[in-house]
Amino acid sequence: MNQLKAVVIGAGARGGSYANYALDYPHELEIVAVAESDPVRRERFAEKHNIPQERCYESWEPLLQEPQMADIAIICTQDQMHFGPTMQALKQKYHVMLEKPMSPSPAECIEMERMAQDQDRLLTICHVLRYTSFWSTIKKVIQEGRIGEIVSIQLNENVGYWHIAHSFVRGNWNNSDTSSPMILAKSCHDMDILSWLMDRSCLRVSSFGSLKHFHEGNAPAGSANRCLECAVEPTCAYSAPRFYLSDDFKGWARHFTPELTKPNIIKGLQETDYGRCVYRSDNNVVDHQVVNMEFEGGATAMFSMCGFTFEQERRIQIMGTQGELRGEGDHITLYDFLTHQKTTIEIPVQTSGHGGGDSGIVRDFLNQVRDNNGLESLTSAAASVRSHMIAFAAESSRLSGGQAIELNEFMSRWSPAETISGE
Repeated sequence: MNQLKAVVIGAGARGGSYANYALDYPHELEIVAVAESDPVRRERFAEKHNIPQERCYESWEPLLQEPQMADIAIICTQDQMHFGPTMQALKQKYHVMLEKPMSPSPAECIEMERMAQDQDRLLTICHVLRYTSFWSTIKKVIQEGRIGEIVSIQLNENVGYWHIAHSFVRGNWNNSDTSSPMILAKSCHDMDILSWLMDRSCLRVSSFGSLKHFHEGNAPAGSANRCLECAVEPTCAYSAPRFYLSDDFKGWARHFTPELTKPNIIKGLQETDYGRCVYRSDNNVVDHQVVNMEFEGGATAMFSMCGFTFEQERRIQIMGTQGELRGEGDHITLYDFLTHQKTTIEIPVQTSGHGGGDSGIVRDFLNQVRDNNGLESLTSAAASVRSHMIAFAAESSRLSGGQAIELNEFMSRWSPAETISGE
């Protein structure tokens, strides 16, 4: 098995997770360059992967001005910074693995897909759920016909009260003007997984949701702009000191300090957005949303994202003509309508992030690059654009008060007719 080389653009949590594959399987992958704006993060990443100083860049532009130095570009910048480096990397004949969402712009999503086709390069989107044992087992059960034909799916994404406060109220994905709407930033995974499980075209979409709780109108009397200065902080469920100074959540403080010591965390809470009051931040993304979908053949799906849950998890119920499937946590349960037999499938604990999806997608991508057989990857841009369009249509529906959106008509605004008819 020949070793492939990769450059990493964006060495944050996601870029670091994918790059870890090179540490676990150095005979398969070597990271030879990094572009990262944060000097501490860049230096640590370079040290971890033995990258020489001359191959460390403050931004993607100088890296991609160099002659092609690897087979692969792993791009994990912020959502609104995906388009530029992806287009340039494809032009330079890199195969690209791109963190989701592709872009907050429908037009940019389509342009990236076209560029990959024009350059005959792989462009894989990091919809890591497809590569996990949990979701791939559900897909296999459906393909085997064990519950008959799908009639309806209900998928709940329980974001977790602490996670929504961290990432979507105080964090990098809290404002759609600088990142993406919630349905893209968090839930494009779910639009992708629903499309994959249904295995047929989504025809129409409607959606409702709002920023119900995390705004100044719900700020407790006597509260302050920052938790460390707040008289009501001890009684607030969203207290930043309670999150980041506890053993359970201390690791999440890495988003604002490289050293997880109490003095450093307190300093971060005094100076960064992660110490702000959840009711007095500049967030605008929804904290709950539902999406209704109708698919070709009449099957339906209902997706619910909610930040007000204790657990961070996904739960799915698939209703078929011959049986029912329920999945959550580490187990999947099947109910057979004819025999009334109940079958439980236990999913082994996975060692890599996202239930094994982080290492699974890298392994699959490397195999696709090596094979060079012209086949698309499991989460290619061609597959991902359609599910992104479901997310864009859902947000359009939500903003219009829940109006049903015809997906093909919606896509035609961004794409020529032959792209839709040839999907």
